[in-house]
Amino acid sequence: MNYSARILYQELVAQRDWRGSYETVKLAVRPLRAEATVAGLTQRRFETAPGEQAQVDWGQLSVRLAGVSTKIHVLVMTLGYSRRAYAEGFLHERMPDLLAAHENAFAHFGGRCESLLYDRMRTVVLGSQVGADGKRRPRLNATFAAFAQYWGFVPRLCQPYRAQTKGKVESGVKYLKRNFAPGRSFADLEDFNAQLAAWQAEVADVRTHGTTHQRPIERFPEEAAALVPTTGQPSFLQAMVRERVVADDWLVSIDANRYSVPFALIGKTVQVVRQGGVWVIRYRGQVVAEHAVLAGRAQLSVRPEHGPGAVLRNARKRYAEVPGANGRSDDGGGREVQVRDLAIYEQLVGTDLREAA
Repeated sequence: MNYSARILYQELVAQRDWRGSYETVKLAVRPLRAEATVAGLTQRRFETAPGEQAQVDWGQLSVRLAGVSTKIHVLVMTLGYSRRAYAEGFLHERMPDLLAAHENAFAHFGGRCESLLYDRMRTVVLGSQVGADGKRRPRLNATFAAFAQYWGFVPRLCQPYRAQTKGKVESGVKYLKRNFAPGRSFADLEDFNAQLAAWQAEVADVRTHGTTHQRPIERFPEEAAALVPTTGQPSFLQAMVRERVVADDWLVSIDANRYSVPFALIGKTVQVVRQGGVWVIRYRGQVVAEHAVLAGRAQLSVRPEHGPGAVLRNARKRYAEVPGANGRSDDGGGREVQVRDLAIYEQLVGTDLREAA
């Protein structure tokens, strides 16, 4: 524990009407500091069996992408037994980044551990809640809880203010920061991750680990045999069906970007699923729109055929193809065809057809 003499002194003065000096508090705290130091030196490292647990954490690196200083957020997953790690860089620490990194790590290792240990990042846990037994417990982010259930692992959380309980991954993050980035330059994020993957295979996996005194890649076969296989299971992001209500501008919001659907679906609830690099949007089981997945945030993908303008153009085309200007006309087969004024179509779509021309 970190005993701060300054903070204790301020609290004693403010709350206990302390009349003594700051030096007195410093002297009182000194043996407590010594005790904490000894406890830290004698602390026993928690070891896990092969496949039992992995630890997950974010680290930040400041690098240059195409000459521009950029902060890269690196997700590191460290296997508890072998200490083999997977790392991948992102521009943010948002939910899609977190879940994609997990699935890429599972693919890299060929499986997943029984449990994964986290600190209290907001993409994993949202505060706490009181259970049926009256005890307060962490409240998992609903999306992350569904992700964990889908892949079948148990999320475990560090105790508050005890992030050192995931020291294996924190050591891995520090090792990466000190040994990978210095002296390197990158063309873009893709280049960053390509170099990172090569460094993991050529350096991190084959170094002699300071705790196990073995190379992670040499201990990995024993752990790999204990991992729960994940090969062949579809991505959670692709398997997850999301429901969206179509807004008044006939757009739906997906991962902070917006995509169009036919305007007649305004106010309706549609279902969205990802298939590879494409969002497929359905209404009542029928595909009504498909869009390439947009990168970044606040992007827009609109198809002209989804808006009311497409209906207007079709109306004008049909109107122009009908012989005669107004009233009735012969369709060539002896039957009279009623020719409607454009105002009829304007009333249907609420738009001046001549203005849209």
